[in-house]
Amino acid sequence: STQSRSSAASDVYKRQLLNLLMQVPTDPTHTPTFSPGQLPTVSSAAFFAFIGSASALIFACMGAAYGTAKSGVGIASMGVLRPDLVVRSIIPVVMAGVIGIYGLIIAVIIAVSVSPTGYTPFKGFAALGAGLSVGLSGLAAGMAIGVVGDAGVRANAQQPKLFVGMILILIFAEALALYGLIVALILAVK
Repeated sequence: STQSRSSAASDVYKRQLLNLLMQVPTDPTHTPTFSPGQLPTVSSAAFFAFIGSASALIFACMGAAYGTAKSGVGIASMGVLRPDLVVRSIIPVVMAGVIGIYGLIIAVIIAVSVSPTGYTPFKGFAALGAGLSVGLSGLAAGMAIGVVGDAGVRANAQQPKLFVGMILILIFAEALALYGLIVALILAVK
C-alpha cells in the first residue's frame, strides 16, 4: 500500500516534469518575444545589484587599505629620522581613506535601492556597473596613492621643497577615484 502510493506520487512528478519539458522550445533559433513593458522581473537582477554593492565596498576598501599601508610604511620609516614631519606626512593616509568612503556611499545607495518586487534586470546591471566603476577605480587610485605617498614622504624628509609636488601628484591620483564615483552615481540612479 505504501509502495503503491510512492509509485503513484513518482508517476505524478514524472508527468509534471515531462509537461514542463514539453513547454520548453526545442528550436535553438527560437527567441521569446516580449514588448519592453512586459519584460519579466528576474530574481537575478537583485543578485547583480548586491554584487555591485559588495564590489563597490570591497574594491574601494582594498585600494584604501593598500594606500594606507604603503604610505604608513613610508611615514614610519621617515619618522625615525624626522619625527617633526610625521603629522604633515599623514596627508596620503587621509586621501587613501577617502577612497573607502566613496565605495561606502555607492554601496549604500545601491543596497537601499534594491526591492524584492519590480526590480528590473536593467537596474540590476546598472547597479553592477556602478559598483564595479567606483570599486575598481578606487583600487587603482589607492595603489597610486600608496606608491606616491611612500616615496613622497621619504623624499620630503630629505628635501622639503618636494612637498607641493607630492601633494599635486596625490590629488591627481585621488581624481581617478573621483571619476569612478561620478560614473557610479550616474549609473546608480538609473
